[in-house]
Amino acid sequence: MTRLAVRSLVVLFLAVASPFLVAAGGAKLNASSSSSPLYGIEFPPFNAGVADGGCDGKLMAQGVEEVTRSPSLKLHMTHRSAAEAAAAGRTRKESFLDSAGKDVARIHTMLRRVAGAGGGRAATNSTPRRALAERIVATVESGVAVGSGEYLVDLYVGTPPRRFQMIMDTGSDLNWLQCAPCLDCFEQRGPVFDPAASLSYRNVTCGDPRCGLVSPLTAPRACRRPQSDPCPYYYWYGDQSNTTGDLALEAFTVNLTAPGASRRVDDVVFGCGHSNRGLFHGAAGLLGLGRGALSFASQLRAVYGHAFSYCLVDHGSTVGSKIVFGDDDALLGHPRLNYTAFAPSTAAADTFYYVQLKGVLVGGEKLNISPSTWDVGKDGSGGAIIDSGTTLSYFAEPAYEVIRRAFVERMDKAYPLVADFPVLSPCYNVSGVERVEVPEFSLLFADGAVWDFPAENYFVRLDPDGIMCLAVLGTPRSAMSIIGNFQQQNFHVLYDLQNNRLGFAPRRCAEV
Repeated sequence: MTRLAVRSLVVLFLAVASPFLVAAGGAKLNASSSSSPLYGIEFPPFNAGVADGGCDGKLMAQGVEEVTRSPSLKLHMTHRSAAEAAAAGRTRKESFLDSAGKDVARIHTMLRRVAGAGGGRAATNSTPRRALAERIVATVESGVAVGSGEYLVDLYVGTPPRRFQMIMDTGSDLNWLQCAPCLDCFEQRGPVFDPAASLSYRNVTCGDPRCGLVSPLTAPRACRRPQSDPCPYYYWYGDQSNTTGDLALEAFTVNLTAPGASRRVDDVVFGCGHSNRGLFHGAAGLLGLGRGALSFASQLRAVYGHAFSYCLVDHGSTVGSKIVFGDDDALLGHPRLNYTAFAPSTAAADTFYYVQLKGVLVGGEKLNISPSTWDVGKDGSGGAIIDSGTTLSYFAEPAYEVIRRAFVERMDKAYPLVADFPVLSPCYNVSGVERVEVPEFSLLFADGAVWDFPAENYFVRLDPDGIMCLAVLGTPRSAMSIIGNFQQQNFHVLYDLQNNRLGFAPRRCAEV
C-alpha cells in the first residue's frame, strides 16, 4: 500500500471522534466522550410546488419576481451519528478500510483531472435574472451512517417527486442519479430513479449544445437524429468510480424554510446513470457544486446569484445545519466574517476552488515552508483547494512534515507520544485527561487573511482508547493541498463567485 493510501486509512475517525471543548486563552480538548443515541432520520414536510419550465428551456420558477438581490435558497443539513453507523453493522475496521479507499481514489482523481483526464466541462457565464420569494430547504446529512466521509443532501426529483439522498461535492460538476434500468449499479438506500415513472423527465438530445459539456462514451454513438437521439455521457472520478448514462432534464424540488412549503425548479440538467461504479456508499447519486457549467450551483446562478454557502456540523452530530444558495444575510452581517480571494484555476481543473495559501502558523509562529509549495505549476500541479468531499486536510510535502514536526516540538510533554499508532502522526496518550491543551493552528493567505481553527478541527480523539491525533496528512510534493471538511466544521463557508472570493466565519452550525 502506498504511503498516501496508508495515511488515508484514518478517514473514519469522524465516526468515532469524541466532542471537543475549546477554551479561551488556548486550544483545549474535552476528553469526556458522549454516546449519541440512535438517530431516526427526520425529513421536513413535503408539499409539491408548481413550476414553469418556460419556453427557453432555462431554469425558471413560478412566483418569481424581479428584485435587486436574489433571496437565498436554503437547504437543511443534518449530520448523522456514529451510533447509527454502528447500528448498520459495520465494524470499525471495515469502515476504516472502506473510507480509506474512497479518500485515496478521490485524491488520485483530482491529480489526474488537473492533468486534463477528468470529465468534459465548459465555462459558464450566467447572470442573475430571476429570484424566488421564499427560501428553499432540503436535508443534508453526514455520510457516516452509509459508510462514507461525505455530506449528503435530500432532494425530491421528478413528477411526482420522490426523495433521493445525494452526496454534496464541491470537487465535481455533474449532478447524477442511479437510474432504471440499472445495468451495473452500486447498492443504495431506497429505489433508484425511474425516468419512466416521472412526467417531467426529458432527455437532452445529442444535438443539444449542452451535450457538449460532458465527455462522450469511450466508443461514441453516432448522432443520427440530433433532435431526438439521447446524449450519452461518461463521467470519471477515479480508478474505481464512474457513472455512464444519458444526460437529461428533470424537476428538482426542495422544501422551503416555511413549514409545509416547497419549491420546484424545472429543467435541471443531470445525468441519468445506468452504469455506475465506485465508492459512493449507499447514496443515490451526487450533487455537484464545482465551478463547471453543469454543477447544481452553476445552474442555480440564473435564479439565486453567484454565491452559495454551507455550514458543516460536527462529525457524528445528530442535529442539522444548512447549505444556502444566494446571499445569507446573517452570514454577511457576521462580525467575524473574513474573506480571501480565490486563486485562478487551471483550464484542466476548472472544477476546483483554488485558494492562495501563503503559510501555516502553529502555536502562533509561521513555519518555514517554501512559498513555492503553494504555487500552481504551469502543468497544473501544486496549489491548494477547499473541498467538501475530502474528509481530512492534506498538505503537500515537504509542508506536511514541517507541520507535523512543529506540533511534536510544541506539544506539552506531559502527554506521552504514541509511537506506532497507524496512519496518523503525531498521536498522544491522553487517557484520564479531561482538558487537553494543544498548539494553535492557522492558515495564512496571500492577501493577508488568516483562518484560525479551533482544536477540534485539527485534532481528533479516538475513544475509548484515550488516543488523540493530529487530523492532517500529507500528499506527494507535486500534488495539491486540500482543506477538507473536517477542518471546516462549525464554520459558515461562503463561495462568493461574483467577487471571486472565499468567506469563512465561526458559527455553531447546528443553530444556523
